[in-house]
Amino acid sequence: MYKIIGADGKEYGPISVDQLRQWLNEGRVNAQSKVLAEGATEWKTLADIPELVGTTPVPPPSPPSFHPGAAAAGTREAALQAVKGPAIALIVTAALGIAYYGLSGVFTLVAGGTMFHHELPPNIPPQMRAFFEGMHGSMAGVINLFFAALNAFVLLGAIKLMRLQSYGLAMAACIVAMLPCQCCCLFGLPFGIWALVVLSKPEVKSAFH
Repeated sequence: MYKIIGADGKEYGPISVDQLRQWLNEGRVNAQSKVLAEGATEWKTLADIPELVGTTPVPPPSPPSFHPGAAAAGTREAALQAVKGPAIALIVTAALGIAYYGLSGVFTLVAGGTMFHHELPPNIPPQMRAFFEGMHGSMAGVINLFFAALNAFVLLGAIKLMRLQSYGLAMAACIVAMLPCQCCCLFGLPFGIWALVVLSKPEVKSAFH
């Protein structure tokens, strides 16, 4: 006959070997459960009881497995999917801006032209419009190339955003994309806001390198 300490810490028994085997097979106890043989003074585990050697003990239940690496990978994959849309939108917008202002800059530098009215974004402030429309020759070309450089910065930040790299650079690029002096400002503003909203999510921010 044996006494046994259950999972609740309480002592049960005395019970027979057959009863122990039944509880073991039912999973009510496991190989690590403490038992005390009748007349003995030392508590042992069920695995140490000779009468149970021929039985197939039920192993103790394993705790739920948790793999930090897998969880982190899942979070990163979700973040990559979240930034993919706004990043692609900013990349396309910036590429168009680079091509537009780059060609305009080269043309005005070579041909000595001016920054024509139709080259300026429609929502640019009147004071800036008057300033840019008065630019001629090399100065106009330099301004155009400056705008091309701004779009190149947005392009770089959008690429970093898509790869979840350099959170600060990605954030700055989104802000620059919303400036009214951009070529595709009508798209840069909503795309920049979209990207900022995504970047503000804690699960996305934490996924950055």
